[in-house]
Amino acid sequence: MNMSIRKVDAKEPAKAREERVLSFWRDRDVFHASEQKREGCPEWVFYEGPPTANGLPHPGHVLTRVFKDLYPRYRTMKGFHVMRKAGWDTHGLPVEIEIEKKFHISGKKQIQEFGVEKFVQACRDSVFKYEMTWRQLTERLGYWTDLDHP
Repeated sequence: MNMSIRKVDAKEPAKAREERVLSFWRDRDVFHASEQKREGCPEWVFYEGPPTANGLPHPGHVLTRVFKDLYPRYRTMKGFHVMRKAGWDTHGLPVEIEIEKKFHISGKKQIQEFGVEKFVQACRDSVFKYEMTWRQLTERLGYWTDLDHP
């Protein structure tokens, strides 16, 4: 891979620079290439505490995602193979509360009247409602992790 150093154009809008870098990484599949380059090297394991899938990211998530990328990236650069697999925290209570509010129901009796299977399906559907927003945030931060195989 030819990595020519180029001067930063201070007049280039930040958004355009961001998109240019992200496109470079995407077009060359740099994340996966960095993983493949370290195959067979000593393993370094990092267990991510994944975000809750049924809510929008907020500024606090930015900081935690930066740190969740920093250590695995550093260890990769130090010669370790680091599997970087994302996950989703889909614990039940926040999901159930969201669906109860959505359908104006509360508690076991009303859930049974609503239909348990219908309620469970609504919970499942809600879990990944925010997935695209999380993917976009993750990519824009340059957080390299496999979101396609959680």
